[in-house]
Amino acid sequence: MFSAGALLLCLATAGTTASAAPAAPGGAPADSEGTASAAAAQIEVPADVTAGVAVYDRQTGTFTEQLNTSMQFRSASIVKLLLVLDFFRDRGPNYTIPAADRALLEPMLRSSDDDAASHYWQVNGGAAIIGRMKGDLGLTDVAGPPAGYEGYWGYTAISARDTVKIYRYILEQAATPVREFIMSNLRQSTRCASDSFDQHFGIAGSFDRPWAVKQGWSGDYEDGTCGPDTARNATSAPQSTGREAAGAKSTGTKSAAAVNLSRPALHSTGTVGSGDRTIVAVLTLHPLGTTYGQAYTDIGRLTRSLDVPGATRPAGKWYGTWGERVAVRGAATTASDSKTRLPAGVEVLISCQKQGETVSVPPYTNNWWAYLPQYGGYMTNIYVSAPDNKLPDVPVCTS
Repeated sequence: MFSAGALLLCLATAGTTASAAPAAPGGAPADSEGTASAAAAQIEVPADVTAGVAVYDRQTGTFTEQLNTSMQFRSASIVKLLLVLDFFRDRGPNYTIPAADRALLEPMLRSSDDDAASHYWQVNGGAAIIGRMKGDLGLTDVAGPPAGYEGYWGYTAISARDTVKIYRYILEQAATPVREFIMSNLRQSTRCASDSFDQHFGIAGSFDRPWAVKQGWSGDYEDGTCGPDTARNATSAPQSTGREAAGAKSTGTKSAAAVNLSRPALHSTGTVGSGDRTIVAVLTLHPLGTTYGQAYTDIGRLTRSLDVPGATRPAGKWYGTWGERVAVRGAATTASDSKTRLPAGVEVLISCQKQGETVSVPPYTNNWWAYLPQYGGYMTNIYVSAPDNKLPDVPVCTS
């Protein structure tokens, strides 16, 4: 979720192989990756994006990808993993979870609920939590929020290598009840976070299940628009003005020089493959003014370029989209209720297409609809960045 406090320490630029922006209607298809199953040869960091990456294969005990692994980023909601570990720290051998706590911890892990994180930050000592976890887990790069922002838990500093250590602790050292509680909830990650941001980017958008994810985002993004919207029958509608979720800031002047409080952050962390084979940590910063849809697309391209043992890549073709609040519907008609709405300009995976209701968005008219397997629904091809109504390299749906 927007991961209530979020932040990054240290900035450093590390960009390689930029991907072209999605073509507008009438332009070339935005399919810079080729087929979704194509193996990537190197980490592809879009232009002007700063990234810290670590991919650890638990089966072989080796890293398959490493980039800026010690660089500190503001954690955003990734710190929630430490909050829940600290919650269990002194709970005794049975690790009983009171109903009131379960009602907070489950949405904090599944839907990145910020109010829950703020509660545990306040009642368990704030930055003292970070100190305890740093010692218990042997973390190297984590640090509490900078001076002047002590209450902003998302400003906790974290690195890709420490993120891998956190997951290794959960999977390999934590008591069984703790491990099962955390991982089972991360496997139930909801597409729509509690603040209505689509949080199935990065790992969740690049690989088929099984996976378990904890995502994070922070910055001056436009408001989240994820989720069904039966009140609107239009295919696309404007988004509201951007604002920050409680507990997070995107700008500031009090911080130390090493702490960046302005660049939009988007992080994808978790495990991929049977038996949680591979731990993946992708932490990113984006240029000021980057939209959520563009950051979502950039972290997706980066994540798809990684060597992730045990991962299964979904079949289909990746295309850019345009428009705001574009609806994904249960059937190829605007009469069908929307399942969710896409982040503006996001890249999507299309597995097939079919003819349906004719939609007109002057000067465009189109009766072809694209099926998005990761959303389980259809969007009109009008909003797909491609020159023709029917996509040339996508098969017709058979059902």
